[in-house]
Amino acid sequence: SFPGNLHLVMVLRPTGFFQRTFTDIGFRFSQEDFLLKLPVVMLSSVSDLLTYIDEQQLTPEFGGTLEYCHSEWVIFRTAIESFALTVKEIAQMLQSFGTELAETELPDDMYSIERILALRTEKYYQLKEDITAVTKEGNLLLSSFEEPGSGDCSQDQHHERPGDWETVNRLLRQLHEMETAFDGFWEKHQLKMEQYLQLWKFEQSFQEVKNAIEFLMGQQAELPDTGDSVPQVKQRLKDLGHFDGMAQDLIGKTQVVILHGHQLAANHHYALNLICQQCNELRHHSDVLSDEIKRKQMRLQKTLDLHMRLQQALQCCDEGAYLLANQQMDKCQSKEGAQKALQDIERFLESSSAYLNYDPQALHYDFESVLTSELKCQIQSVQVKLENVRSMFENRQSCFKKLLDKHVRPVQLVAPRPENPPRSKSPLFSPKHGKKGKVYKFISIPILCGSLHNCLELELTQNIKIIHFFFFLYFSHVINELIETERVYVEELFTVLTGYRAEMDNPAMLILMPPVLRNRKDVLFGNMPEIYDFHNKIFLHSLESCLGAPERVGFCFLDRREDFQMYEKYCQNKPRSESLWRQCSESTFFQECQRKLEHKLGLDSYLLKPVQRLTKYQLLLKELLKYSTSCDGVQELQEALVAMLDLLKSVNDSMHQISITGYDGDLSELGKVLMQGSFSVWTGHRKGPTKMKDLARFKPMQRHLFLYEKALVFCKKREEHGDGYDKTSSYSFKHFLKMNAVGITENVKGDHRKFEIWYSGREEVYVVQAQTVDLKMAWLNEIRKILFKQQE
Repeated sequence: SFPGNLHLVMVLRPTGFFQRTFTDIGFRFSQEDFLLKLPVVMLSSVSDLLTYIDEQQLTPEFGGTLEYCHSEWVIFRTAIESFALTVKEIAQMLQSFGTELAETELPDDMYSIERILALRTEKYYQLKEDITAVTKEGNLLLSSFEEPGSGDCSQDQHHERPGDWETVNRLLRQLHEMETAFDGFWEKHQLKMEQYLQLWKFEQSFQEVKNAIEFLMGQQAELPDTGDSVPQVKQRLKDLGHFDGMAQDLIGKTQVVILHGHQLAANHHYALNLICQQCNELRHHSDVLSDEIKRKQMRLQKTLDLHMRLQQALQCCDEGAYLLANQQMDKCQSKEGAQKALQDIERFLESSSAYLNYDPQALHYDFESVLTSELKCQIQSVQVKLENVRSMFENRQSCFKKLLDKHVRPVQLVAPRPENPPRSKSPLFSPKHGKKGKVYKFISIPILCGSLHNCLELELTQNIKIIHFFFFLYFSHVINELIETERVYVEELFTVLTGYRAEMDNPAMLILMPPVLRNRKDVLFGNMPEIYDFHNKIFLHSLESCLGAPERVGFCFLDRREDFQMYEKYCQNKPRSESLWRQCSESTFFQECQRKLEHKLGLDSYLLKPVQRLTKYQLLLKELLKYSTSCDGVQELQEALVAMLDLLKSVNDSMHQISITGYDGDLSELGKVLMQGSFSVWTGHRKGPTKMKDLARFKPMQRHLFLYEKALVFCKKREEHGDGYDKTSSYSFKHFLKMNAVGITENVKGDHRKFEIWYSGREEVYVVQAQTVDLKMAWLNEIRKILFKQQE
């Protein structure tokens, strides 16, 4: 029952008689066991105990003075052990948190990184609160050992508990060291996390700006740095200026990113080398972009200077030809008249010497850096015109000088056609001023006799050259008008697509948009984006290439005739687009878009532009044909005009087709619409029972016929109720005839406008009357083509 290291046992006998007697009896029975193990001293009273143990080592109940409470000792001991356990748990928590910080992989998105940093910061402050609470508990426990009690007893108690105080104090020191190490670790980790987040944001900004610069570099590479005419170069300079504005905005953003990188580097970021490398890369890309734009601007500006010089030279040619053409030859027969005309010529040559005496070699030298094959051709062409004009002036001067040398009498005019009024006083050409340039009208030349005869023969030859020259000028004027209006058309489509269609996807404009318009931009604009891409990327460039080779205009239209079929789709969608526009034309959305674009006209006017442009092409082609009878490429111009007229007809036919109602099937399965029009129709049945209503039908039916590749469709035209835009035509389907069972009779007695269509071996016969004989023949020709094709 006792530990083996006991050396002495002192037994204090009870003072009561019965207790003492009982103890003596029990002790005698077990005395031998005690004596075998260790010595035993029997004490009769407490005073005997004091002879062995100092009173300061005994509690009051044994006659000593030591203040001791066992229950308090147990409480203190339990508190110490609990504190030690808590310190151990704190150490484990700190170790676990440190392991988590060191081993957890970081995500790849900014939101998750910020969330992890916030959660870890929150956990850090929670652990700090736990450490503070435990430290407070330890300090409270330590102060309980030092708390003054009753005089000297507390000092004695303190000496009796040196181990407990040291234990608590040691645990507190450990806790403080752990907290200090943890704070240092957390500061480093937090700094690294924040720098990692900063690096992630920087790299994201770096990648966005880099991609944007590369995108602009790609766009910049597609921008031409030359042009074939003054308007074209000016437009390209304008486009490049707009592009330069976007590039400067991006370069400004790039500078902000670079500045951010420098700030990170100044704060000793752990990825210093990477950040500096990326800053240098951005600076290089932005410098290259800026340099390329400046280079193209310089080339375009130099090209513009060259074109302006050539244009001034051509204008000088026009003015010189106009001067010669307007010199009245009847007044030049006298010495005074010839002398005045010669002075006019000399004054003009003196004022225009800078242009008429252009040195082509000097031009080649000054503008060598921007010369292209097209520009070289233009310089050569201008040089030829200058030489022609100089030659005309030299010949005219020679005539007048000969006249002044001979001093002959005035020569009388002899009219070649006496019946016509004399026109000798009229100039050879009379200018008619239009919107652009001058158009010259040829006036008959009087034949002169006498000393001027030889001069005027030469003059006539020069005047014929002038005629051809001005025909060529007007031909070029029409081509320029075609190209300039094409550029305006492309620009208008671009403003509509960016200023209206793109705004329908703008979240900021969504609140202004009526519900009926949402997600319906394909209905409102149709395939306008497809039309814009075709004209902007393909057709406009093809036309611009014709400035140096006008005979290729017809080829441009013929090569792209299949692409123009996209207009048919646009026109077929036009009724749906107009219907949607009428529902929301007064909306704030469209008003705001129109205000931003500064358009005077509403969107509906611009939605009509593709239809108007399609009509404009055939008018311009007709104008070109008027002035190209002796030029190359006339045949192609004629074919291009036919192709555009066929396209207009096809578009018109398809517009009627979409108004057919009541047909149970897909009309597209019948093939392409070849013809459509209104006719008077009589029906008859040669086989089977005759219907009374057919016999009684003396008055013809009015039917609208659609001729497809595979069928002939009969419809009845109906006018819908409504006013203005809402009043539209529709066609109610009645029946159709398959073309593989159709036959025709070209002539019917009684009217040359009638022809006969019979079906299934004349089981059904339809007498059709056209409005004119020409219309009848056109329909018969198309039907014959289908039948011959089926036979083949």
